[in-house]
Amino acid sequence: MTRRSCAIYATGIVCAHLLIVGIALVVAQVFQTMIHSRLKKEITLTEKSQMFESWKNPPPPVYMEYYFFNVTNPEVFLAGGKAAVKQIGPYTYREYRPRENVTFLENGTKLYALNPKTFVFVPEKSAGDPKVDIIRTVNIPFVAIMNELNSYSFFLRTLVSMYINSLGVEVFMTRTVHEVLWGFKDPLLSKVHSMKPEVDEYFGLMWKKNGTHEGEFVFHTGEENYLDYGKIDTWNGLREMSWWSSNQSNMINGTDGAVFHPLINRNELLYIFAADLCRSIHLAYVEDVEVKGIQAYRFAPPNDVLMNPKDNPTNAGFCVPAGDCLGTGVLKVSVCREGAPIVVSFPHFYQADPMYINAIDGLNPNKEEHETYLDLQPTTGVPIRACKRAQLNIILKRVQGFPKTKFINETIFPIMFVNETATIDDDSASQMRTLLLIVTLVSNFPVLIVGMGIILLLVLVVLFCRNRQKTVKDDTAYTQVSDKPDEPSETPANQPMRNGSYIAMSPVEAQKC
Repeated sequence: MTRRSCAIYATGIVCAHLLIVGIALVVAQVFQTMIHSRLKKEITLTEKSQMFESWKNPPPPVYMEYYFFNVTNPEVFLAGGKAAVKQIGPYTYREYRPRENVTFLENGTKLYALNPKTFVFVPEKSAGDPKVDIIRTVNIPFVAIMNELNSYSFFLRTLVSMYINSLGVEVFMTRTVHEVLWGFKDPLLSKVHSMKPEVDEYFGLMWKKNGTHEGEFVFHTGEENYLDYGKIDTWNGLREMSWWSSNQSNMINGTDGAVFHPLINRNELLYIFAADLCRSIHLAYVEDVEVKGIQAYRFAPPNDVLMNPKDNPTNAGFCVPAGDCLGTGVLKVSVCREGAPIVVSFPHFYQADPMYINAIDGLNPNKEEHETYLDLQPTTGVPIRACKRAQLNIILKRVQGFPKTKFINETIFPIMFVNETATIDDDSASQMRTLLLIVTLVSNFPVLIVGMGIILLLVLVVLFCRNRQKTVKDDTAYTQVSDKPDEPSETPANQPMRNGSYIAMSPVEAQKC
């Protein structure tokens, strides 16, 4: 067997083995299953897990951008006209949110933690100085007291109204951004505090929220089931709430938004429990996106999250009392926030009923600026970019006994909205890209084997064709027959005469013994 034949046979054998093994591995998905199994075991909230430290001390910076609606025509609104507002901001704060008092429970299958949040002002990302800039907005303490007195007698409400007028308190107040956000000593609440000490005399939208937490959480670590990774088991000792009017609405579903289980697919719904909204919300897949070179799935709340119960009956449980429902796009949360009739929505009433948008001049809802979304890396479930946007509103309406409100048309009045953003930092993004490259290479290793088999198959075909051509050439090789007539020639005496023509081979002289 020639060297060329050996090469052909060896190439054919290796090619066959590569193709058979590679195709078998692709069909059986051995490597992909192995990677998925490893991810399910590694992505947990156990102390040995690489994800635990980033969950405990999140590296990506979180920014809170506060925008306020400055009321430009309070007199017109109080006289029965349409209010006009002008958006000012942002006033940006860096949010620090480490996990504290972390304690493992039930053999490491659950995890107790507090999540205090601290805010530090970032002037370079802000539109102005919150301690200097003045805004005119709804006097929420005044509205809260009116709301509390609404169930009392007309006579008592009238007396309280007269007393409030003597203090010079109006429906709208003018304060600095810092006071409205972080608190000030309110003259009206101070009077109430002197009679009822349990009532705080200070008011602020973020009063006592700097350096405090939203409750005690117990999370599933994912040790038992990877789908439970990061899910909330209890909040303040509760597995379900009690202030909504249906069992489904009172359920505490999903994670706190910081982590999600690995191997996310486009068809599933992701649940987040938002303590500030007193409820769980779901997010649905929107599109594929890329963040810092990392492929991600974008999830966002669909239209049915805050849809009117007439169009989405599952939302009927958020009407308290039962049957007392607002329109699409708004949610009354005063049931879990005592005091003023607070309503939450997306900024500028994005995805809300047009009647709320048209009731106020100066609103311009749009998807780019006002949509809440979450970009997740589907293999690991890690949030790559997050943008949580929520608006705080208050219900303003006529209250008998308070003459200042007698011409007011009932309105859900916008106060401010917050844009909470976080994007993976460069170091974490680099580590994520490296991890995903390894996962991709290992998962596609069978495909590489098949590819090598195909390449060797092509090489085998080339070798076979070239060998075939040479064999044919050797079989048909010849020496030209002489067509010249015999001519006498001088022959040496010691060389025998050669007669006629010859083909291919010359006669060989006999060897002497």
